[in-house]
Amino acid sequence: MAMDFKMATTGMWVTDECKTSFMEMKWKKVHRFIVFKIDEASRLVTVDKVGGPGEGYDELAASLPPDDCRYAVFDFDFVTTDNCKKSKIFLIAWSPSASRIREKMLYATSKEGLRRALEGIHYDMQATDPTEMGMDVIKDRAK
Repeated sequence: MAMDFKMATTGMWVTDECKTSFMEMKWKKVHRFIVFKIDEASRLVTVDKVGGPGEGYDELAASLPPDDCRYAVFDFDFVTTDNCKKSKIFLIAWSPSASRIREKMLYATSKEGLRRALEGIHYDMQATDPTEMGMDVIKDRAK
């Protein structure tokens, strides 16, 4: 497995699968969201779950574990007040209160490296519970 990008601060590697899945989401629109996780043993950021084009925000929120950290990218489509179709990609750093402190620190220090590896993210947000990444928050940020 070839590694694409190393995150200098934590020594984590972003796999090619992560970048390929992101490009498929961004350009081909075959995914609505992608959830990533860090495998501490292999020091790799890997794809945990991919949401198909028919899935939406509710499926993304349901796929985030209540006691483990994750990263997620979400392709949010919307129509502007000028009746123009737009799409914005969000990077969500999910760090629930119930997760381990070591895990929270690892995800926090690795986030910027993942963002650099996935070119084309418009907004990023940090969430510790579902209300901090609710659809109303995403809609407000996309305007």
